[in-house]
Amino acid sequence: MPMSSPSAASERVLVVDYGAQYAQLIARRVRESNVYSEIVPHSMGVEQIMAKRPSAIILSGGPASVYVPGAPQVPRELFEQGVPVLGICYGFQAMALALGGQVDRTDLSEFGRTPLRVHDHGQALAGLPDEFSVWMSHGVSVHAAPPGFRALASTAGAEVAAMEDPARRLVGVQWHPEVAHSQYGQDVLDRFLHEVAGLGRGWTASAIVEESVAAIRTQVGDAAVLCGLSGGVDSAVAAALVQRAIGDQLTCVFVDHGLLRQGEAEAVEQDFVAATGARLVVAHAADRFLGELRGVTDPEAKRKIIGTQFIRTFEAEARKLAGDKGVRFLVQGTLYPDVVESGGGTGTANIKSHHNVGGLPDDLSFELVEPLRTLFKDEVRAVGEALGLPQEIVWRHPFPGPGLAIRIIGEVTEERLAILRQADAIARQELTAAGLDRTIWQFPVVLLADVRSVGVQGDERTYGHPVVLRPVTSQDAMTADWGRLPYEVLEQISTRITNEVREVNRVVVDITSKPPGTIEWE
Repeated sequence: MPMSSPSAASERVLVVDYGAQYAQLIARRVRESNVYSEIVPHSMGVEQIMAKRPSAIILSGGPASVYVPGAPQVPRELFEQGVPVLGICYGFQAMALALGGQVDRTDLSEFGRTPLRVHDHGQALAGLPDEFSVWMSHGVSVHAAPPGFRALASTAGAEVAAMEDPARRLVGVQWHPEVAHSQYGQDVLDRFLHEVAGLGRGWTASAIVEESVAAIRTQVGDAAVLCGLSGGVDSAVAAALVQRAIGDQLTCVFVDHGLLRQGEAEAVEQDFVAATGARLVVAHAADRFLGELRGVTDPEAKRKIIGTQFIRTFEAEARKLAGDKGVRFLVQGTLYPDVVESGGGTGTANIKSHHNVGGLPDDLSFELVEPLRTLFKDEVRAVGEALGLPQEIVWRHPFPGPGLAIRIIGEVTEERLAILRQADAIARQELTAAGLDRTIWQFPVVLLADVRSVGVQGDERTYGHPVVLRPVTSQDAMTADWGRLPYEVLEQISTRITNEVREVNRVVVDITSKPPGTIEWE
């Protein structure tokens, strides 16, 4: 389903990406202020930008210097369109340069947390303290604001760290208000969006549901639709939206490969169906998957086997359903970051990895229905809650398509799956009991199945398996830090696992960030 500008997105903020690592974060922060946003490349001309009818524009940061030959510049005419503009970091400098300000290298580069002093709050910084800490990353600064602007704030290395032209509704800040390290960052964005630009707060979960339902009905008509459920939040919310729109025209297929965590297959088969009323076909294929994995220890071989078997199993069910009903559409849980990372979504999106039913043969061709195509992960969860999906599904941690198979280091067997399921369930229960479910992005528990660790349990020497706890914090999984769980929580998890899972006699914690390590071990 192509991206559109429905009612909830009637006010649209364009984030012009100058190569910033934070462009997606800026777009997300705008959404958090209940305003729809899209990312566009800096190569897009003014005429193309205005054809999208933006209500406001944000110029992102970027790695280049405004004075480097070939560095992207902002055309002066962009600021003559009557559209409010916020420049951030590089975008701030490019705005100042285009409008006649003085921009030059600074004697003091600033990276990281930096004290900011506000001299004139103006409209952009109204209500904020005179001093607060911001996140900087610059070696070039604005030394004099352009004509018509007034300087609002400064730092040791930036004579003009913020400026505004109220008449033209133009604002610039040298720091990154979108990152959590900047104090009052969301307030700065809110001030620009709602006070300077005068935008409303129409981008809400309920509005997204309403508009998505209407768009799905328009696209699908009375045709039959197929959706592959993986057990994850994306496919569940996508299916629930389509079910809300077209009811019994949708059939969901769930391939139970026997590699999910404790209770997850049951959650799909029972809780999801109870919450949505969706028609569900379950392919019980655990024996098939385990048979193909017998004796396999190489991680990449495991992934390929599972991917191939998943596609073959889904294909068999899809052929049966297509033959019965002439299925025309396939629901795909594509999110907005997938669209951005694949080049902006100027046509069809690449179908994601095997657990989202990519790799189907050419003769099983479907038109895609992508109801989450404009949404970030946090918005998907909000829509899931608005649709009444169970919290266990909406707030489920990201989980790899190959499942527990890549959290068992060594051969995958039923016995090893049972050990890992029990240890994993304990870790998740204790995380929930500590109220940390939404603080920790993901919490893999890894069984070192080919390793034996000596221990003492009771009066006996034991040779059990070690398990590794891998709590991580992240916003997008591109980078991640290890989660600092309280010692008492770690102690409780370790004690319960070694007491309740007899095959495990040692619990260790992985404190590696990404990079250099990945989130999963295989």
